[in-house]
Amino acid sequence: MFTADNMRYLLELSRTGRLADAAKRLGVDHTTVSRRITRLEKDTGTRLFDRGVSGWQLTEAGRRLVPHAEAVESAVLAALDETSSLGGLTGTVRIITPDGFGSFVLVPGLAALRSEHPDLFTELVTSTTHDLLTGRDFDIAVTLERPSPRSVVVRKLAEYDLRLYASRRYLDTHDPITSLEDLRHHTLIWYVDAFLDVEPLRILDALIPDFQAQIQTNNIAGHYQAVKHGVGIAPLPSYIGALDEDLVPVLRDDFIAHRTYWLVVPRELTRLARVKAITEALYSIVDGNPELRGAAG
Repeated sequence: MFTADNMRYLLELSRTGRLADAAKRLGVDHTTVSRRITRLEKDTGTRLFDRGVSGWQLTEAGRRLVPHAEAVESAVLAALDETSSLGGLTGTVRIITPDGFGSFVLVPGLAALRSEHPDLFTELVTSTTHDLLTGRDFDIAVTLERPSPRSVVVRKLAEYDLRLYASRRYLDTHDPITSLEDLRHHTLIWYVDAFLDVEPLRILDALIPDFQAQIQTNNIAGHYQAVKHGVGIAPLPSYIGALDEDLVPVLRDDFIAHRTYWLVVPRELTRLARVKAITEALYSIVDGNPELRGAAG
């Protein structure tokens, strides 16, 4: 007999591509996942996955079934959310964000959310890569790259400016900087090339061809601390650099990069009250930051 419960197994296997990973997320063993998928294929009368060395891939029939499975999952989650939220919002929301936005914008802005929803817990995972999105192990994500909207809802969250900053102490004790070429004679702090897979941040070659930054770190906190302590010059979002009186923008007229943050929510979670509350809080935090331009800005 066809059951909606088997649709959960279709969804998790389609998201992870591997029996072991789907089993872990479902809290069962891998043979149970395989058995449930086989049962679902018999019930529908068609093959839903192609099995290969690279994992389990949805067939065309499987892809057509996914939106219906997501609708079932969304309805079940919304019903559970409705009953568990009768006394106020509860549960946990996992948010994935770039490290700069998460550490310097989101965390300082959580006080109002905590006051309004004291029983709602937030897990914040920061990363400058987009690898974490592939596992779908999140409730809300903030990204620098706009993902495909196939299984997620994507909205613009904010725009910001990326500039080069140095400390006043560094500028007072080093040669003047009047052009991008002058940067070749200064200490430049940038991202680690081997770990940088976010295209909007891969701009060093365009700025200074055939030049390698002398200091590389994979997070903005490292950039900020290096600049703050007079080590050199680094790219920082203006929501970090402009709010520190010790820092000065370098080449104000020659270098400015406009970047966008996107808000991403798995389609089946958009109806959850706790996800809506965090989403509203994110937009409120953005609106209150003088260096961020909101979606309508």
